[in-house]
Amino acid sequence: MKTNLNWTRRDFLKAACTGGAASMLTLKPKMVLASGDAVSVPTRPFGKTGIEVPILGFGTSLHVAFGQLLLKQAVKWGVTYWDTAHTYMGGNSEKAIGKYFKKYPADRKKVFLVTKSHAWSAEDRTRALNESLERMQTDYIDLYFAHGVGSVDELDTQTKRWARKAKAEGKIRFFGFSTHRNVEACMLVAADLGWIDGIMMRYNFRSMHSDRMKQAVEACAKAGIGLTAMKTQGGGQVKTDTAAELEMAGRFLQKGFSDAQAKLKAVWQNPLIASICSEMPNMTLLMANVASAVDKISLSAGDMQRLRQYAQETRSDYCAGCADICESAMLSDVPIADVMRYLMYARSYGNQKKAAAHFKKIPQKIREQIIHLDYALAEQKCPRKMAIGNLMQDAVNKLL
Repeated sequence: MKTNLNWTRRDFLKAACTGGAASMLTLKPKMVLASGDAVSVPTRPFGKTGIEVPILGFGTSLHVAFGQLLLKQAVKWGVTYWDTAHTYMGGNSEKAIGKYFKKYPADRKKVFLVTKSHAWSAEDRTRALNESLERMQTDYIDLYFAHGVGSVDELDTQTKRWARKAKAEGKIRFFGFSTHRNVEACMLVAADLGWIDGIMMRYNFRSMHSDRMKQAVEACAKAGIGLTAMKTQGGGQVKTDTAAELEMAGRFLQKGFSDAQAKLKAVWQNPLIASICSEMPNMTLLMANVASAVDKISLSAGDMQRLRQYAQETRSDYCAGCADICESAMLSDVPIADVMRYLMYARSYGNQKKAAAHFKKIPQKIREQIIHLDYALAEQKCPRKMAIGNLMQDAVNKLL
């Protein structure tokens, strides 16, 4: 793979069409602008912040050394929304960004820097923020997220006071939260709070068409909340290799892009979504996603319908994170939605190590109970009719 840090669009097209990237990226000449033009990802307003962010964000789970090349190329291509977290790679992801800013300090002003923390007390959150600032060699974070919110009740008056104080001290510019669970409910409540600047939420071709998600997105947009989509590939817990999946992939390849790129395009067709956060641990994925972002070809109505049809055909393979439904049906405290997400990391992302690490953070007592519980009522209530019991048992067998 070519590693020159000053690629033109001609270089980009040549590299993107080599055999090494063929499995992830298929481009026709019509997908790029005139050869020799600089590659630059388009931008959109981020809520009421007054900031323009690239429509493609860099999800940085990075090793300190190898990440430097990716970060430099991301800046070259305008992928300057960088998302990380206090815990990613055991803190090494933030350290990788810090190493980059130390070497290229002028690039700090080009980057919309986002980090997240699971800390909930004001004291712990302050400690985490200060450590993130030190690791990333910066005086401020552009957007600071409370990570993994499952109910906006978790964002109490204390959190509001903390955010205001951190802003007043110049340590953060904006505050918000990320959410995998009960997403629409969290977004709808946040729209009425009046002090949330941004939300990162699960949003993809499977979830974007529901009336409740449309209502949540519109409410947040009206409230001036910047929206970042994550989990945009819509990968499920049940790995499928169906004729429908192959037919869909073939359809998009004939048009000059992969089904993975089509799924990104489906999200971008909603102008209320400011950016997509995508984990891009190698140059091939970065190239493929940038190619999608700079391409001006939109999906047709037929393309969107094919994605919706595929989503319906594989409905029971995908957990939508509506934890309030399935988990309330259980007599024991068991994090069904979280376990489904960890299975997704293992099966759809192919990241067994990450999945197992997350699963092992579940308290041992709960992990020991998982395989013995009765999930019949939860399965009855599941809107997607997932085989929850079998999947929970699979998680114990695969992730322990």
